[in-house]
Amino acid sequence: MCTNYTPATPAQLLSLGIIGGSDGSPTGWPAETFPGYAAPMVVPGPGGRLQWQVARYGLVPRWCQDRRQADTVSRKTYNARSETVALKPSFRQPWRERRWAVAPMLDFFEPCWEAGRAVRWRICLENEPVFGALGLHDTWVDPLTGEGVQSFSLLTVNADAHGLMRRMHRPQDEKRMLVLLAPSEWGRWLGADAAHVLDGLGQAAGVRLAGAPAPRRADPQQLLAF
Repeated sequence: MCTNYTPATPAQLLSLGIIGGSDGSPTGWPAETFPGYAAPMVVPGPGGRLQWQVARYGLVPRWCQDRRQADTVSRKTYNARSETVALKPSFRQPWRERRWAVAPMLDFFEPCWEAGRAVRWRICLENEPVFGALGLHDTWVDPLTGEGVQSFSLLTVNADAHGLMRRMHRPQDEKRMLVLLAPSEWGRWLGADAAHVLDGLGQAAGVRLAGAPAPRRADPQQLLAF
């Protein structure tokens, strides 16, 4: 499960041809994000282009009744299991509506327990300075203020067969990983129907990742390929 990653910067997104949102939303976010923090998400934009918008990491379902419930629920909905995403109350509505999003990132962090304790690892998509994770997004409207809160969750798949990701987390934990995409693939996935997305998720565990222990920020030259 991914709880912490480094989002791409506005300049990096612009260099990929991703246009900024025009809704007056903020144009910045933390250097690292966690559930409840702001981060960019890429969604279909005008004229067939892709655009980024600032949203909350951790999906806020539409059925949340107030801000307190929204905050509580969204800290548990930052990842969505691909096997059950179409059925779970928190995710099934945006899934039916094909509200796909891509979270652009530079790397993400996972704990490796092979030494008998948690060692923070930095992981990225091999040979891609910026890559993305496939997810779902939705908008919750605060009944008190009428404010729309955009949020997203990242899809995960089983990682038992992946050479690197099966080494992450405690030995008894189920091995999961994000559905990672090179920028050239973002548009195709964002325009797919639900059946094609489900068919494609089975290929996610075959991606080549690079990773290395990173108590602090790792030098990209020190990453190991898997």
